[in-house]
Amino acid sequence: MTPKRVKLEHGKISTVKIFTVGSKSFVTSFQLAGIPGKISENPQKALEEIRILTDDSDVGLVLVSDDITESINDELTALRAEKSTLVFALPATGSEKTEVDYRVMLKKILGV
Repeated sequence: MTPKRVKLEHGKISTVKIFTVGSKSFVTSFQLAGIPGKISENPQKALEEIRILTDDSDVGLVLVSDDITESINDELTALRAEKSTLVFALPATGSEKTEVDYRVMLKKILGV
């Protein structure tokens, strides 16, 4: 399946790929919309997949199911600080609503 590409406007037109990482139901739901993904139920394997994706300069956004990110939050925050690829956690199917303190996350990313 060809990765979904999004146009970015910064004076010139460029495209980036979007990928998902998470459970089978999470990834499959995005595949129905044309966004490819990597199925991973294990947080450490998911982290490896996310690292591989963020090393690819064509990948601009990685969507991860939040049930996987709980135990690897610190590693993801460090990855967000060193890579230009956006890594964004979205609620997994059936997950409860949780609040995210973006100020704390930003402070971690900036090392403040």
